Amino acid sequence: MELVVVGLNHKTAPVEVRERLAFAPTQQEAALVALLRRAAEGVVLSTCNRAEVYAVVQRADAGFQDLVGFLGEFHGLAKESYALHLYCKQGSEAIGHLFAVAAGLDSMICGEPQILGQIRTAYEFSAAHHAVGPVLSWAFHHALKVGKQVRSDTNISRKAVSVSYAAVELARRCLGDLAGHAGLVVGAGKMGELTARTLLDNGLSSIVVTNRTYARAAELAASLGGQAAEFARLPNLVAEADVVVTSTGASGFVLTATLVKQAMQARGGRPLLLIDIAVPRDVDPLVQQLDDVSLFNIDDLQAVCAVNLEERQREVARAREIVDAEVEAFEAWWQSLEAVPTISALRQRAERIRQAELQKALGRMGDLTERQRATLEALTSAIVNKLLHQPTTRLKAQSDERSADRVRALRELFALDEQD
Repeated sequence: MELVVVGLNHKTAPVEVRERLAFAPTQQEAALVALLRRAAEGVVLSTCNRAEVYAVVQRADAGFQDLVGFLGEFHGLAKESYALHLYCKQGSEAIGHLFAVAAGLDSMICGEPQILGQIRTAYEFSAAHHAVGPVLSWAFHHALKVGKQVRSDTNISRKAVSVSYAAVELARRCLGDLAGHAGLVVGAGKMGELTARTLLDNGLSSIVVTNRTYARAAELAASLGGQAAEFARLPNLVAEADVVVTSTGASGFVLTATLVKQAMQARGGRPLLLIDIAVPRDVDPLVQQLDDVSLFNIDDLQAVCAVNLEERQREVARAREIVDAEVEAFEAWWQSLEAVPTISALRQRAERIRQAELQKALGRMGDLTERQRATLEALTSAIVNKLLHQPTTRLKAQSDERSADRVRALRELFALDEQD
């Protein structure tokens, strides 16, 4: 019995290969049915950056061939179109890979949080379809534990590394808690939409959208759960907002220093945060000279991302220590699984010998009382148990590279694979 993983990710395969091997949500059930024809247990993990199959197979080498073939057969692909992009891992290497994925160490953006939810969803889907047993259940429960521990004990996920989350970080730095603050989106570009959505997801209380084309503003506002406003009202809208995100395609400044100065006069000293993610810029940089105004452009946000990414990378070593400790726990558990059948066989062999020799002795001793028979029963049982206690306890407890050798030696010394 071996735990294996076969898959590819953004490091090993270009997007055109990854998308051909991706499993759509509607394909998951059929994929599990096909997978379980080749494996005792299985989980399919498919995201935009990876397609992986975790499985329990009888032998790793044959299992790898089966799973590589499964990927091609399921998606209707020739093996030569994808096989060179695959990685195949077994045992501790496979479990270490799963734990690293859960910790965000194998993601395109180090420490990203979404992968943990994707792992949970993949595992729960397989469990609901009876595709997991004790091995993958243990593996995925511990993977989720590792992912949570890495994110709680390190700073690997605590700093923004995308423009939209950098905007949230800067907004909190300037305004504190976003609850109770109002937002304004000027323009209807995708980056502006994503930034506004992220601000709302992180506590911003309300959003207004304005655009030169009102219909587009109304469409975006509806998708954000906000309100649309006529572009002609821009000076008043800026005065009413606490966070302004600009993302237009204008060739000149949309928020001039004069417009922002007038807006600040109406705000009564309340701070204003301007986030300009347009190229060319939407906001006149002269507004930075105004009191209580903070302005950040796309370069500022990307600089925040770069610094934060460096900080995340410095947390990798600490995260790896957590992963490695859990891999050791897996190795100990796995070795105990291998030892249990041998211990059981040894005890059964000893019990058969005890019973046979006891019956011979009782036959030679003539009539005995029930108490005497019980005493002999207890005596022989105690001798067997005391003789086997130390070796079986140590066999369970010791998990190193020699554990498998000890198990094999025990089976050979006591002829456990031979019929009595």
